[in-house]
Order: sequence, then structure tokens, then C-alpha cells
Amino acid sequence: MRILLINANTSDYVTQKVASVARTIVSPGTEVIAVTGEFGANVIATRTELAIANHACLDLLAKNAEGCDAVVIAVSYDVALWAAREMLTIPVIGITEAALLTACQLGTRIGVVMFGPRVLPVYQELAASYGFASRIAGWRGVDTSAPYAAGNQDEADRLAIAAANSLVEQDGCEVVVLAGAVMAGVPQRLQAQVPVPLLEGVSCAMLQAESLTRLKPIKPRAGSLAALPARAQVGLSDALAAQFGKKESEYGNGA
Repeated sequence: MRILLINANTSDYVTQKVASVARTIVSPGTEVIAVTGEFGANVIATRTELAIANHACLDLLAKNAEGCDAVVIAVSYDVALWAAREMLTIPVIGITEAALLTACQLGTRIGVVMFGPRVLPVYQELAASYGFASRIAGWRGVDTSAPYAAGNQDEADRLAIAAANSLVEQDGCEVVVLAGAVMAGVPQRLQAQVPVPLLEGVSCAMLQAESLTRLKPIKPRAGSLAALPARAQVGLSDALAAQFGKKESEYGNGA
């Protein structure tokens, strides 16, 4: 099995950090192919950067998805998720949707910790679009960018633990999601200091990618996620433009 791991920002540090954790999560024999965005922000922190990342993500998918069995979008805003599911025939998993789905199976009241208070509305809108708004009992924004750079993470860990425990004590949360691809592997080192399950999206998404691949779902032949029609495009990369009007037999390992 081959899983394509997409980081649609331009930070190779983030890509490598996430990929190293992802490879410890998947089953023996599963290959993880990790790629980094070719244009856009180093760290996505605004709506404008997010819009650019949607394009960057689709471009990466068009260039790298052939021959893969599933895709994990390792950006916590789940950039271009529905478009990717429309464009490809293989399962595509967003890490925040994956974490929230898993959280729903572990607790009745979900808490979410994110890094960067400015993006709180973006996360809330994303969760609402998935139908999770009523399950999320509390949000906390941690004002530090430390997890996005190499170096000591003690301060970021302290803030994350405090935020998670605040969600438990003040909001009655029974499971807490640490949002952000850079949170990959973090719950393992913090769990002993938080009395409810701690989750992060990369681990949840990798396991779901393997499960969905084994289920072998068909590509929808009807509805909004059916194959793209043949339509002329201007100014796109050759790989992305070629996705329009592609025959099912041309999608590599896709069902």
C-alpha cells in the first residue's frame, strides 16, 4: 500500500516532521510518500494563504497521486479536501476531519486546541461544515508559533497541556484534539498530564487511509464527487489541466 502525504505549505521541516511520525503509525509494508507545496506560505495562517494552498494542494495531487492507494492532506484546514475527492478515484483524508471523527467515537464533548487565535473562525467554520459543531464543547487558541520550528518545545507543550486541561475542567470536554499537522506524535508525550484522550489528526488520518483502502470503495459515478468533465483550462500546470476529462483507467491504482 502507498499513501501520499500532502503538505500544501512550503515548509519542508513540517513535511519531514509529519512524515516521520506517519511512518511509525502505518502498518508494516505501507509506504508513505511525502511532498511539500511548491508555492505559497511557509505556514498557512490567513484566509488568503489558505486559498493559495488549495491550488497548491491540487497541483501536488495532480503531479504525485498516480500509483498511490490513498492520500492524506496534512494541513489542518483540510485544504482542497472535497475538490481532491472529486478529482481522484482513491480515498482522500483530511487530518482535522479524521481527528474529529475519531473524537466522536471516544467522547460526547470534544475540545479543540489550535495554535494561532486568528484562525479560530476558520477552524469553527470547517468543523461546522462537517456537521461537528454540536459535538465541540470548547475551543482554545494558543498564541505561539514554536511548534512550526525546530528546537525546544517545552513552552509549547506547557501551553498545550494548560489549554487541554482548561477544556476538561471548564467546558467538560471528554476528548481533546490538538489541531495542526505539527502536532503529529505530540499526544504520546503529553497524555500523562491530561485526564482525557488526546488526539492529533495525522495519526488518525493515516489509520483511516489504510482502512478505506482495504474497503476498496468505488469512485462515485453520480453526484458532486463524480469524475471531472472534459473542460478546457488556462494557466494551470500540465498535470493539473490533464485531470479534466481523464478516463477512469488513467488514474493509476484508483478503483
